[in-house]
Amino acid sequence: MRAILMTMLLIVVVLVIYSNVTGGEKGTKKQLVQAGAHMQERIAGMSP
Repeated sequence: MRAILMTMLLIVVVLVIYSNVTGGEKGTKKQLVQAGAHMQERIAGMSP
């Protein structure tokens, strides 16, 4: 029973850490969106 409880607690902690790293104000998802927008602006600004 204790092993199951510890396993579930570990899974919850990992999910919370993952959620905070990928989401949030400075998360990787937002950084990817910002990088994509920056590349789009640079490409649109190129003159042929």
